Amino acid sequence: MRLSEFTRAVEAEFGPRGGAFVDDLVIAELGHRTPQQALAAGVDPRTVWLALCAETDVPIARRHGVGRLEPRR
Repeated sequence: MRLSEFTRAVEAEFGPRGGAFVDDLVIAELGHRTPQQALAAGVDPRTVWLALCAETDVPIARRHGVGRLEPRR
């Protein structure tokens, strides 16, 4: 997952409150850091996305493949 895909996935799943989750939600699985802090420290966006999903109880069916753009034709 690229950072741009992470951003799209957060927006799609959480809408307007997604930014607050990324900036303010401290997640133990990310070393007691916010997703933004983890990304800044070099943690892979997919790892951050999956930790955010687990913390906020996003159903497993909505965790994989999100954030991707449709392939160009």
